[in-house]
Amino acid sequence: MKKILILFFVTLVSLNPAYGHKLISHDDAHRNFELALKIPDHEVSWVIYENLGENEAKFYTFEANKGDSFFASIVVPKIDGLEEYSPTLVFVGDDNFEKKKINYEKNFPGDEFYEPFGQTTYWERQEFKTVIPADGTYFLAVMDEKNQSGKYSLAIGTIEDFSFVDFFTILPKAWLDTKLFVNDYNSIVFFILILIGLFIVPTLIILRKKSKKPPKRS
Repeated sequence: MKKILILFFVTLVSLNPAYGHKLISHDDAHRNFELALKIPDHEVSWVIYENLGENEAKFYTFEANKGDSFFASIVVPKIDGLEEYSPTLVFVGDDNFEKKKINYEKNFPGDEFYEPFGQTTYWERQEFKTVIPADGTYFLAVMDEKNQSGKYSLAIGTIEDFSFVDFFTILPKAWLDTKLFVNDYNSIVFFILILIGLFIVPTLIILRKKSKKPPKRS
């Protein structure tokens, strides 16, 4: 059974070699600069799933050095009601660095892309690329400026950094969190049924073999 589960997750990952985002889980407390969610390494590829209410904002922070490349993007899951959802992305440095506001400026609902690992379709929103101007602490903020509520996925960094262990720890949780994020409960139920089946079928086979054994002669 363990071999089948391992094969299942390895197959999911192999379906999309470009999938390289590590999921950052959180407690939803990062609602101001002081409580900003820390990004461990801004060059490594991370993804953060978020729900954002009307007039709310989420904050993220990272340390960077002068000359570092920085990349961030927002996508929105293809869910009814989010066709024109697009929160604002803001990039902020210290007092000596000008704030940059990045809005989505293309047509709605936007270009689509399918992510095979989570079997999920997203609408693309804004991307932001820059070169860090000075050593220091930087922030990202994602905020609602249109009196809308919705879901978004924030991706940061471009370097894939998965270890062999991650395939059996981080990725299974990322798959489950993706399904919860896009409200795909059917896939979760289906996967649970597969797990139950993987346990029950071998058990029934073993019991059946035992029942067919001839009784021992005295």
